[in-house]
Amino acid sequence: MKNKNTFNPFRRLHFYAAWFITPLLLTLTLSGIGYLFFTDVENNIYQREFFGQSDIKTKQSIDEAIKEISDKYPSHQIGKISLMQEPYNHRVTISNDEGDSRYIFLDSNNQIVANQNVKYTYANFMRNFHSSLFTESTFIRYLVELTACWTIFLIVSGIYMTFKKRLLANKTEQRTNKLKFQKIHAILGLVIAIPLVLIVLTGIPWSVFMGSHISTFGQEHPELGRTELRYNPPLSDVNEIPWATRSLDQPTSNHAGHADHHSNVIASINNPNQQSLESIINKAQNENIVRPFSIVYPSNEQGVFTVSKGSNTGVTGLDVSPYQETTAYFDQYSGKLIARINFDDYGIIGKWFTWGIPLHEGHLFGMANKILNLIVCITFLAAIVMGFVSWMKKIKPGNMNWPKRTNKPWSVGVIVTLLVLGILMPLFGLSILIIFIIESIIYNSTKNKDVRAAG
Repeated sequence: MKNKNTFNPFRRLHFYAAWFITPLLLTLTLSGIGYLFFTDVENNIYQREFFGQSDIKTKQSIDEAIKEISDKYPSHQIGKISLMQEPYNHRVTISNDEGDSRYIFLDSNNQIVANQNVKYTYANFMRNFHSSLFTESTFIRYLVELTACWTIFLIVSGIYMTFKKRLLANKTEQRTNKLKFQKIHAILGLVIAIPLVLIVLTGIPWSVFMGSHISTFGQEHPELGRTELRYNPPLSDVNEIPWATRSLDQPTSNHAGHADHHSNVIASINNPNQQSLESIINKAQNENIVRPFSIVYPSNEQGVFTVSKGSNTGVTGLDVSPYQETTAYFDQYSGKLIARINFDDYGIIGKWFTWGIPLHEGHLFGMANKILNLIVCITFLAAIVMGFVSWMKKIKPGNMNWPKRTNKPWSVGVIVTLLVLGILMPLFGLSILIIFIIESIIYNSTKNKDVRAAG
């Protein structure tokens, strides 16, 4: 007779997995809600930084402002300049060798208005909370990714058990009351199943394992990805260069006449042979690159100015539509446009993540995206609560109503489902392999005892 032990292992895995990952699920969901509205929050709490004016009313050039910042913070290097649309102030990012990064805000006269510690801005605070619980630990990020994988399993197994148990079918009033909370739990899970899967999948770019491997695959298959993020997968604290082109090999400047200089020397903002920042801004605008966009200085004397518009910058006022993403490279000496990569040049993986990250963050299609993500998150929290209440209602004195194990081998359906999910999500597959080994040991041990008892 065929083994049909499908419901029991799904129920047990669903129940115990829910208990183990619920703490992380709660923190991920709540921090996700907090991050959804980071632009709205920051627009209100950073009024002076974003929109304020300096007491100095004299107008200076952007190059003079960069020189002033460099003189004021001699231990810091200029990282990038984010040129914003009105009414936002421009933002200059600086950092030092100790890891201290700051945002310097420039008003319409390019005068310094204020500065912020990058690490403690609301957006970066919530992002750090969401990705690693403030620890910045790789181990925690693995746990976060594993939690996301098991969330997919909870959805799949929950749908199966809902229909297998006929929870949505009409039953007697007594039976319906008994299963009321379990039915609500199931209905909520069904309602958000597809959008929740989308939210989980579009969070993959930040994952420490799958994200890096998918990035590597995209780099090795440029017709699909065009990424080259082998050693730099996406994180909750990314810079302004679009995700799909952040680690591409950049073209080098034509630096004839500078061959006597060392190639690893960091380009100086005072290099008389280098184009001015104002010149690069004008050349970018001549290429129809309109604000907001960011400019990254050349990293050495062979480097180039990188001008980019990104859909996933994590900076209030800087994100654009995925279809407007562009990365342009300008020779630092002649100012000539060397190369440009637009959204249409991305492979399918690059396009998927460029589109998926803003969907995950809640700004792909404006406030409606935020509200839909919020509804999914709140419904998910309600489903978790209803599942817990459903279990509590079934507890009796001396009986915690733990799912009992049926001493039968898992059915082919269970094994195939877990195998497919394990291949698609390797961390999940590894955890299932460990569980399967433990289950096999328990099954064989119990089976041998039963045989000896019968003998």
